[in-house]
Amino acid sequence: MQGFGVDVGGSGIKGCLVDLDRGELVGERVRIPTPQPALPDAVCDVVADVVGQFGYDGRVGVTYPGVMKSGVAYTAANMDPSWIGTDMAAAVESRVPGTVQTLNDADAAGLAEMAYGAGKGQRGLVLMLTFGTGIGSALFIDGQLVPNTEFGHIEVDGKDGEKAASAAAREREDLSYPDWAKRVDRYLDTLERGLWPDLIVVGGGVSKKAHKWVPLLSTRTPVVPAQLLNDAGIVGAALAAERRIGQ
Repeated sequence: MQGFGVDVGGSGIKGCLVDLDRGELVGERVRIPTPQPALPDAVCDVVADVVGQFGYDGRVGVTYPGVMKSGVAYTAANMDPSWIGTDMAAAVESRVPGTVQTLNDADAAGLAEMAYGAGKGQRGLVLMLTFGTGIGSALFIDGQLVPNTEFGHIEVDGKDGEKAASAAAREREDLSYPDWAKRVDRYLDTLERGLWPDLIVVGGGVSKKAHKWVPLLSTRTPVVPAQLLNDAGIVGAALAAERRIGQ
């Protein structure tokens, strides 16, 4: 069975056909830089362009890097403020031949990891964190998604956790992996005090270099790298569209 997913990020918009039986991309994904400024109409035009390049006319899953309820964006921490109140599902659906399911980008990545990757078969409380422009989060209780958690914005030492511990912060401040790991450790310590998860899955681009920083963490919770890496958002979006998961 095939589906289609589009992963909208602060720097790039990626999409591809997905084999939903195996949780793998079918062929080469298409990536187009996110328009700057990332205004709703411009972004939705790119999403439609990505879908159109595959000639796909079925149900499409589309991620958004913020809180998404009933197709409407409620936050825009790493997007243009004009996104708040925008009905993304309707906007994309007016541009593509198929129907559209929208959801938070980290929720999509988490769905993929729980179905096909590092979280497969895990019970209890599983937390997926994606380290990129910000820190996205997805929370699962016995495999069921609790949508729209925004744990990247929990307060750590007086400021948003993602301001110091995101992958963008590491690059911006030219931190070594050991120095950045100390910040991630502090962020995770704050999360653990409130959640007590059974497993933490870390994703985003930095998961490809997990050996450089995950072993340096001192969390009581086991931390494992995501297995689908940067394809997780696309795969999870397609899965969400098929299963009608999301907001």
